[in-house]
Parts: sequence; structure tokens; C-alpha cells
Amino acid sequence: MGEIIGEFIFYVLLNYIGGTTRWIFGSIWRSLFNKPKYTYKEYIYGPQEPDFYDSAHTFINGAIAVVFVIILVVIFT
Repeated sequence: MGEIIGEFIFYVLLNYIGGTTRWIFGSIWRSLFNKPKYTYKEYIYGPQEPDFYDSAHTFINGAIAVVFVIILVVIFT
């Protein structure tokens, strides 16, 4: 049961928190500099045409989510 909860927290919850954070900042950044935008789905599940460097998007989303949560905890405590 603990493994299921751990997988849910890391692979689902942190993936969505990190992907949403990346999508918000990426959309703003790409709008400011007139670069092509990615869809929200691509930030969560990876690009439609992945290359070698895009294969770790779940880990990156999780890492960004952990940093985001730590920042929120520091701000609100």
C-alpha cells in the first residue's frame, strides 16, 4: 500500500505540480521572446517528438515541484 501511495505522490501529484509550474513560466517566457509554445500536455507527458534530452521530463517536473513546495513552505511559515 505504501508503494502505491509513494508512486501516486511522485509520478502523479509532483508531475502535475512541476509540469504546471513549467507551463506557466514557459508560456510567459516563450510569449515574451516570440518562441514556439508547447502545449500543457507536452509539459506533463513530454514532447510529441521527443529527443534524448526530453526523456527525463517526469524527473524534471518532480524536481521543480519539490523546489516549488519548499519555497511555499518557507514563504508561509
